[in-house]
Amino acid sequence: MTEAAARNEETQKSQVDTETTEKFIAEKHIGERIKRLRLKKSMGLVELGKHTGLSASFLSQLETGRVVPTLRNLARIAMVFSKDLSYFFETEPQSMFRVHRRKDRVRLPQTGVEEPTYYFESLGYMVPDRHMDPYFAQFIPLEKLKEPRAHMHPGYEFLYVLAGELELHHGEHNATLGPGDAVYFDSSTPHSYICAGKKPADALIVTMHQAPAAQPVTLLRSGTGAGAAVLQRTVPGRTVLGPAGREAS
Repeated sequence: MTEAAARNEETQKSQVDTETTEKFIAEKHIGERIKRLRLKKSMGLVELGKHTGLSASFLSQLETGRVVPTLRNLARIAMVFSKDLSYFFETEPQSMFRVHRRKDRVRLPQTGVEEPTYYFESLGYMVPDRHMDPYFAQFIPLEKLKEPRAHMHPGYEFLYVLAGELELHHGEHNATLGPGDAVYFDSSTPHSYICAGKKPADALIVTMHQAPAAQPVTLLRSGTGAGAAVLQRTVPGRTVLGPAGREAS
C-alpha cells in the first residue's frame, strides 16, 4: 500500500459516517421540536416557509426526519421562534412516572434502637433525584411505657394518619392524631412519634428536600379533634433522612 493510500484510509477511519450523523440528529428529535414550536404558535408550514425562506415541502420533510437540516436552516427557524440554536441540541427533560408495587417494597425497622417502635417502607425508592421522600409507616403498640427516640433533619415533614392513634412530639408541642388527621411541620426541630392506642397506627409520611426562606413558627388548629393541628416553620436546608432518621437512598 502506498503512503497516499494509507493516509486516505486513515482519513476515512477518522471521519464520521453519514449513518452515525443521521442517528445523532434523530436522537435529538429536531424535527419534532420544530413541529412543537410551530404548533404552539398556531403556524402552518406555508407561513413558517415565508418567514424562513424555506419551502413548505422541505419543512414537512424536516419535521418528519426525512431530510437532515443544516445549521443555516436551523438558525433561520430558531430566529423565527426567538430561540437560540442550542435549543435544538439540548437534552430534553424526561417526564417522571414510577409505579411502586406493594409486593416489591421492603419493610425496614426504625434504626438506631434495639427495640423499634415502628417500621417503614419507602414509596419512592425507584425515583432518581427526587425532591421528596414518601413513606408508609406502621407504629406498633408498646407493652411498657417507653420514651420515644427523637430525630431531626432539615426541611419539612408531612404526616397523614391512615389508621389507629398516633402521638406526635415536636419541640414543645404535643398532639394526638387519629384517622384522617394530618400535620405539617418543620423537621429541623426534634420530633418523635409513638403509637397511642392498643392497635398499630398506620401513617403516610412525606419528607421535603428543599425548604424556602425562614418564617416564624405558627400553630394552626381546625376542627374538633385533638389531632387537627398544623405546626409550621421554615428553615433553609435539605432533607437527607427518612422518618426513622435513616438516610434516604
